[in-house]
Amino acid sequence: MTADSQQPYRILACLAHPDDEAFGMGGTLALLASEGCEVTLVCATLGEAGIVPEGYLKPGETVAELRKRELDCSVKTLGIHHLKLLGYRDSGMAGWDANNHPQALIAQPLEDVTERIIAAMREAKPDVVITFDPIGGYRHPDHIHTHQATVKAFEYLQQHEPETAPKRLYFHLMPAGFLKAGILTLRLQGKDPRHYGDRGDIDLVDIANQGFPVHARVNYRKVADRQFNASRCHASQGGDSRGSGFQGFLVKLLSRPIDTFMQAYPQPNEGVLRHSLIEGLS
Repeated sequence: MTADSQQPYRILACLAHPDDEAFGMGGTLALLASEGCEVTLVCATLGEAGIVPEGYLKPGETVAELRKRELDCSVKTLGIHHLKLLGYRDSGMAGWDANNHPQALIAQPLEDVTERIIAAMREAKPDVVITFDPIGGYRHPDHIHTHQATVKAFEYLQQHEPETAPKRLYFHLMPAGFLKAGILTLRLQGKDPRHYGDRGDIDLVDIANQGFPVHARVNYRKVADRQFNASRCHASQGGDSRGSGFQGFLVKLLSRPIDTFMQAYPQPNEGVLRHSLIEGLS
């Protein structure tokens, strides 16, 4: 609850695709919801460029419809209260043909995306905003575009509407355990961790070496089952197989139910490590 009223703290997560909310910061979003916060998810696209294995699409179903169905499942599982879709199209990774689609997120002027996010922030009136880190987690173009537009929207409200502007801005950081497990597994299999993913266009070593500062470390152990089940909602993106096989064993061995965040605003005091994104809010 806020210090001066009985209103719950409001959280807005601004992300790019269905599954970003579950695979990334799902534990934290579920924890905040369980603590009484009002959580809004802004999703820029419906993941149309995602690679869907055979057997997941229902007869006549589009990829966007499948991903929306999975997103709805995840949102309900995590306890997210509001879902806002921005209506753009998934751009895929850098160099994919999907980059050139006229509705692709990265084909839209940053100012236009920023305006839609400003509108979402005005509607949700969040105390805390969360988005990707400056490299979009793993250099996904849509993640980076979403990060940049969210930062611009946040800064605009701080400058022009300070009375109702969000109080904090956090960037979610890639989990160290996943990166360690991924790099180790690939090397043990004789594969190059600099070429991870279906098309070998994700450099796990580069991501692990970014060294972004950690200002918040959120332990979501008590809602870890919600995060796990929300991930399973995204079956077409591998969520139903996470935790299986040798890589799943290593992830469990090296990972903890902890999300890490960089605080972008206000500038944090040196040496301060928060254990909640709403800790100390007034």
